[in-house]
Amino acid sequence: MSNYAVRLRSRWRRNSKLARLGARIGVGHAATSARKVFANAERKEVLSRAREMKTAQQVANELGNMKGALMKLGQMASYLDDGLPESLRLALAQLQSHAPPMSVELVHDVIRQEFGRNVSDVFIDFDEEPIAAASIGQVHRAIIRDPNTGTERAVAVKVQYPGVADAIDADLRTADLLGTLLAFGFKSLNPEDMVAEIKDRLREELDYTREARNQKEFAEFYRGHPFIHVPEVIDHLSTARVLTTELVNGSNFDEVLTWTQEERDKAGEAIFRFVFRSLYRFRAFNGDPHPGNYIFHGNGRVTFLDFGLIKHFTIEEMDMFKSMVKSAVIDHDMKTYRSIVENAGMLQKDLDLSTDEVGAYFSHFYEPVRESRDMTWTTTYATSIVRHTFDRSSPIAQYATVPRSFVFIQRINLGLYAILGQLGAHGNYRRIAEELWPMTNSPASTPLGVEEATWFASRN
Repeated sequence: MSNYAVRLRSRWRRNSKLARLGARIGVGHAATSARKVFANAERKEVLSRAREMKTAQQVANELGNMKGALMKLGQMASYLDDGLPESLRLALAQLQSHAPPMSVELVHDVIRQEFGRNVSDVFIDFDEEPIAAASIGQVHRAIIRDPNTGTERAVAVKVQYPGVADAIDADLRTADLLGTLLAFGFKSLNPEDMVAEIKDRLREELDYTREARNQKEFAEFYRGHPFIHVPEVIDHLSTARVLTTELVNGSNFDEVLTWTQEERDKAGEAIFRFVFRSLYRFRAFNGDPHPGNYIFHGNGRVTFLDFGLIKHFTIEEMDMFKSMVKSAVIDHDMKTYRSIVENAGMLQKDLDLSTDEVGAYFSHFYEPVRESRDMTWTTTYATSIVRHTFDRSSPIAQYATVPRSFVFIQRINLGLYAILGQLGAHGNYRRIAEELWPMTNSPASTPLGVEEATWFASRN
């Protein structure tokens, strides 16, 4: 059988699986709705939760064995954490650990195809046990000989799963099911813009050449930074399906949670500074803030990994973001803010609602930086942001949406705030933000801020 025929059969089987999954979900919901017609309120809640769990488990079971866009989406959604219905959150969380690793034979095949040489000819040593596995590729330790110095050095080699490009392409063409999965987690939210943006970013993530370029841009921007580190890309050992970078050792997120609160505060501040320094000064956002993408070294030093899902913003988009912060947080001018979000497509125009009501709704997103005060990030606040974003019962929220340019920046409110909540990070984040906002550019307010201000001044 030809390779084309094999790919065609695989794609047909995959799409058939997705179609059957969608049909099972649809039939199950219809049956539950019919039973709920004759049920009292308590029984309706029981039926809804039972159906929710069964559907979520079907999704997790099906996607857990499929490396592709839907599994990637499930992993991203699972980290929205407590803001999702409990049963859905628990089922989706399985996707983060249930992806079986790629066999070492397949790893060797990909490397041979990309470099035209056997693994033993490319690397001095190659650890066949992966150190990390995800929805698109897995990472191995290796030793290479540095072509410039002739010395040996340790590297991390990310190898893309064979066939994952076809799998993701098949998933992304099944747009209705992708939208159904989003709507299942986020109820009445119109998923069209979200689906379109996710499609584009996930297709980009398949190209490790693009990821290498992204990583080199971030590494160059942060070169010499006192506490933010981006690993060096090894160009001659990187291709569209293999990405080789400097190997960095340190502590993972779970280990950091056992550290002192002072150390967790510094780690949280460093991540916050990385996100907003990148956004406001570099006009780029790493769209996957996730615990697995950080390596911690203590005293606020953090290495940032995984630059496949990067969103670059235009000058016009950044001007809009800055004007929103200025009107809502600095000037407390909600009339201007309302006009900005209406023109941006975030809120329907000419609503019969007061500007005070609009301001009260959107102010929730800016709560940690609205006032200069010491505050502690909590998982409760992170959860409230998720629920606030997708709760269509609000008189404001039912007329609000997430335009395409805001889809991944919302991950700041969702992923980043969840991480800071888990760390229980404490500090005056209004003053830290004022250091990062181009509209204020205030003096350093913390020891890390002093270090960063010195570095930033040396660049200008």
